[in-house]
Amino acid sequence: MRDADVRKAVKAQLDALHKGDPTTRVVEEMGIWSGTVRVDIAVINGELNGFELKSDSDTLDRLPNQVEIYGKVFDRITLVVGGRHYEKALSRIPDWWGCIVATMESGQVSLNTRRKAKRNPSPDPDILVQLLWKNEALAVLDKYGFAEGWRNKRSAEITDRLVNKLSYRRLAASVREALKARAKLGQLSSSNLDMPIDAIADPTSRTSGSGSRIGDSIDHLVAPAMYQWESVG
Repeated sequence: MRDADVRKAVKAQLDALHKGDPTTRVVEEMGIWSGTVRVDIAVINGELNGFELKSDSDTLDRLPNQVEIYGKVFDRITLVVGGRHYEKALSRIPDWWGCIVATMESGQVSLNTRRKAKRNPSPDPDILVQLLWKNEALAVLDKYGFAEGWRNKRSAEITDRLVNKLSYRRLAASVREALKARAKLGQLSSSNLDMPIDAIADPTSRTSGSGSRIGDSIDHLVAPAMYQWESVG
């Protein structure tokens, strides 16, 4: 059973579940953490849900790092894992993560929910807000009356203002609405891609050795866009 087999089965299930729902968007290879990490499938509606796939042909080497990273952004996470990895994988994910076991039956992938995902107990607004483009972040500030005098500020300052002025509930809803409103949830080709304001692998490392915020001089986007392979549910 290959990763492509599991992906096809999960994608089909999610598309069927959200078919005809204009408030839901299903996205493959969604970039987070300045685009350095991509979750296999994301579902954006009243929540931001992630699905990470580990077929029997995969390893679990990256799972601990993914647990930390995804836990800062997604409302719920579900690990879809091949039967060979199930026991070991379950011991490596938090209790709030869901788990689905994928097995091959009569040439078809069967998905068996072993544990439903619960609400993330500790998302990080500083990381979540980096999913916004600068113009989107300014639009949110404007919506709530906080944009005056801030339109020419650096992106890092704009994101800080959003986090400080909005409740997490409003901030998260604004991020989801911005993502769903984009014509395409995808990055441009590398030659045309705007740089994120934090051009580093870990956007939580916000300060340089001189005390200035890393990325302050790179002010095109709050965060890079998501990969272009996506579908509207």
